[in-house]
Amino acid sequence: MQIDLSGKHALVTGSTGGIGYGIASRLAECGARVTLNGRSEDSVQQAVDALQSALPDAALGGIAADLSVPEACDALLSHLGPVDILINNAGIFGPQDFFEAEDSLWQKYWDVNVMGGVRLSRALTPGMVDRGWGRVLFLGSESAFNIPADMIHYGVTKAAYVALARGLAKRLAGTGVTVNSLLPGPTLSDGMTEGLNPEAGQSVEDAARDFVMQNRPSSIIQRAATVEEVANMALYAVSPLSSATTGASLRVDGGVVDTL
Repeated sequence: MQIDLSGKHALVTGSTGGIGYGIASRLAECGARVTLNGRSEDSVQQAVDALQSALPDAALGGIAADLSVPEACDALLSHLGPVDILINNAGIFGPQDFFEAEDSLWQKYWDVNVMGGVRLSRALTPGMVDRGWGRVLFLGSESAFNIPADMIHYGVTKAAYVALARGLAKRLAGTGVTVNSLLPGPTLSDGMTEGLNPEAGQSVEDAARDFVMQNRPSSIIQRAATVEEVANMALYAVSPLSSATTGASLRVDGGVVDTL
């Protein structure tokens, strides 16, 4: 299966590390011109430099912007130009008991995990419609359906992203622009790795496996997914090959969500 994204411009938000960086790498490997994004100039430049070193022929750029701030979104858009592929990946997560989660925390998660994607999609999809082709992908999570009791605020924002993707897909029906959400499960990304505490002599992969079996025992693969496995699904979803896939919640959760 050959995927050729030559001539396509992709924006991947929150792509200075983890799943976002992995997706950006796969898109660039397939010929897309990729704009990376993060909240700081330094982190963006480091990510661009690292990816350029790995893929010397790739067409890469980077724009720093905190997408939870409307003015920062506007500034990013003013420097961006037309986009054919939009990956709404930027997000935050962290445990907090429901009864200790104040309004300010809920608002922060809503601004970061939802509104950045809303603003960028609202601004960039009309151009895709005019050109008759486009791909939008919202990074949800298995937590959208399997709401964590210790991260209800996070799960709610991911459920919102799934609903947003479905609704926008219907709004853009018949235009040649597809919109989907991607639902990773536990993934061996930078964030997960930082939170693990491997025992002496234990590999990160084995520590992640133990975490999955303790916290997501419904996992069928019985391990954490790799960033590359998630990025491969994202690549398909934004490729020309996925033209009949829209309004879908694409699971790459290792079978954690126990439903047909």
